Amino acid sequence: MANSRSAEKRVRVNRQKRARNISAKSALKTTIKKFEAALANDPSSAPAHLRLAFKALDQAAAKGIIHKNTASRKKSRLSKRLTKLA
Repeated sequence: MANSRSAEKRVRVNRQKRARNISAKSALKTTIKKFEAALANDPSSAPAHLRLAFKALDQAAAKGIIHKNTASRKKSRLSKRLTKLA
C-alpha cells in the first residue's frame, strides 16, 4: 500500500499507462495477424497489410510500447516472409 499521496498518484498513473500499453500491444498483434492471414489466404492483398503492420510497429516504437530494435526485427521478419512467398 502506498504511504504518501504522491505514491498513490504514481499507482494510479502507472495503472492507466499499463492499460494503454496493453491495448496498444493488442492492436499491434492484431495488425500483424491480419497480415499473416492475408499472406496465407490472399497474397495479392498482403503488401497492403504489410504497410499497415509496418506503420503500427513504427508507431509502437515511437510511443515506447516496444523497443525500436524489436520493431525493426519484426519488420525484417515480416518482409522476409512476403518476399519468400513471392
